Amino acid sequence: MTDHTHEIEKQGEELTGLSGLSRRDFVALSVAASVAAAGVPASAAASPVSIVETDVTITTPDGTCDAAFIHPAAGSHPGVLIWPDAFGLRPTMREMAKRVAAEGYSVLVPNLFYRVAKAPVFGDVTKISFQDPEFQAKLKPLAGSINAPGAAASDAKAYIAFLDAQPQVNKAKKIGTQGYCMGGPLVVKTCAAVPDRIGAGGSFHGGALVTDKPDSPHLLAPQIKAKMYFGIASNDDMRQPDAKDKLKEAFAAAGNPAEIEVYGSKHGWCVPDMPVDPTTGPIYNKPDAERAWGKLVALYGKALA
Repeated sequence: MTDHTHEIEKQGEELTGLSGLSRRDFVALSVAASVAAAGVPASAAASPVSIVETDVTITTPDGTCDAAFIHPAAGSHPGVLIWPDAFGLRPTMREMAKRVAAEGYSVLVPNLFYRVAKAPVFGDVTKISFQDPEFQAKLKPLAGSINAPGAAASDAKAYIAFLDAQPQVNKAKKIGTQGYCMGGPLVVKTCAAVPDRIGAGGSFHGGALVTDKPDSPHLLAPQIKAKMYFGIASNDDMRQPDAKDKLKEAFAAAGNPAEIEVYGSKHGWCVPDMPVDPTTGPIYNKPDAERAWGKLVALYGKALA
């Protein structure tokens, strides 16, 4: 696909009448739609789509989650829940959500670390080193908060309930969910937590999808009804070459075969603001990111129709 361009005009506006809303930014999002990659389905809108971006708060059993709710200005659409990567809710995740919204979906992006801190949790993530002890020390309690037993399932139910309460969400349609890095296993947990509501799940360079623990995400396959897509990074596959096979076997045994692909890119390739690895170079890989985007849009187009 060629680059899509955004012209964004934001206005702050105080709202009443919807619980948890603090302000509304109206965003005019111009999307130039075209497809280039071989075998990638055409998916983008043919004309500019007006997008509304609102900061919201969602009550969960563990507190109040700050989140972004992004949707087309007009109409009611299938809902989508995006689970961010380890850097959390930030401008890049909002932009990715706007692109999904421009395809005709009402999108929620939560701060998955709300139990510990408000978003954005990190500053300029392009300058972060994954090996930095300070980063690791900061990330540990953040990741621990969402990975605590039952936390993800509890949050997922609250987020899906929020989506279903919005007039911009078509409740006659299934909901989709996608996740990146640590968001990958959260997608699987969401699909298992709300199986009758989730129609599609996409995990991109998801981490710890298959472990030797009794709560390994892949063991949730029998509880999942959604159509699943797993895009696996090349270096993740090298570290754990049998993970894709175990994923495939688990979903096949559950009678719900998943599509699983290994990309030639490194962990994090889908997210534009990934830091540059000091030894191996850029992590973000636009051609593979566009290929993954095509897979996601095709998945939603079939499973959420």
